[in-house]
Amino acid sequence: MEQLTVTTSSKTYPVFIGGGLRHRLSELLCELPQKFTSVLVITDDVVAGNYLSDVLGALSEYQHVDHYIISHGERAKSFQTFYDCQTFALEKGFDRKSAIIALGGGVVGDLAGFVAATFMRGIGFIQVPTTLLAHDSSVGGKTAVNHPLGKNLIGSFYQPDAVIYDTDTLASLPARELRSGFAEIVKHGLIRDASFYEMLKEKVTTAEDLQSFRFESVLKRAISVKADIVAEDEKESGVRAHLNFGHTLGHALEAELGYGRITHGEGVAIGMVFAMKVSEAYYETKLPVEELRDWLEQLGYKLNIPPELSAEGLLERMKRDKKAEQNQLRFIVMKEVGQVETVTIDESLILQML
Repeated sequence: MEQLTVTTSSKTYPVFIGGGLRHRLSELLCELPQKFTSVLVITDDVVAGNYLSDVLGALSEYQHVDHYIISHGERAKSFQTFYDCQTFALEKGFDRKSAIIALGGGVVGDLAGFVAATFMRGIGFIQVPTTLLAHDSSVGGKTAVNHPLGKNLIGSFYQPDAVIYDTDTLASLPARELRSGFAEIVKHGLIRDASFYEMLKEKVTTAEDLQSFRFESVLKRAISVKADIVAEDEKESGVRAHLNFGHTLGHALEAELGYGRITHGEGVAIGMVFAMKVSEAYYETKLPVEELRDWLEQLGYKLNIPPELSAEGLLERMKRDKKAEQNQLRFIVMKEVGQVETVTIDESLILQML
């Protein structure tokens, strides 16, 4: 088992990474300084069929354990689902000493975290990710629901009490979901760890490699990049925005296409290639953008913007991004692999590049 510690201004908590950890939940929760009287597991209808019984069995020593199952996919990250979870928790008698366990991917984690952050003004929160993508979303305390006008626009910063990452659950992921999560791993190398990026290119060269790869050490390194950034800037007033490299266009694509048409990682992959092209124009320099594009396509990513979308529509979405200030587009650009910064970009350049 790998372990690391995330330290922020509001909380310090452990991240456990290893096979079979879903069966050791009670043991690992007992190591935490916080003691919970009852546990509510929030999961989705896909993950529930695979892992819910294991998790409930591992929590049998708690007197009060219950579960709530949401629909899978981005559309579930809505006000209505948020309200339904709150209603369930109230009706079942959960209190301020309870904890919510998010069992699933990023959608479940974001939603369950927002429920935990707001139920009785904040209760215990444990992330139990089951997707590769959730290595990123489960750490750092961002919780949210979507709005028709944009993704993750309504939420709060609320750090978990622990992240318990059972890597055995990755074995059940289809290739598309592995690619979605791997895009965020690549991002961590591109923004702050060039040697990590080079190692990934060397070790993972085909879609088949993704299916067979042992992710424990890679996950620890990727999560460490995020943990370091979050420690510097918990609430995204500075360098934490760098974690959004590729996300400005990626989120716009998800929203314009209707949540669920493309995965988050597919949008981020397109967004990272686009961000590097914008960076080349902004700095009047040359970056290894074609090398990145060729490698990602080799792994099965589709990197063209869907032809039914308009450049003008995407630009308007991007201007509603959380980083935008006074309707000016703030963009994460790359000086070189491993070094990025946030700048204000003239929208005419973005429109031209789109």
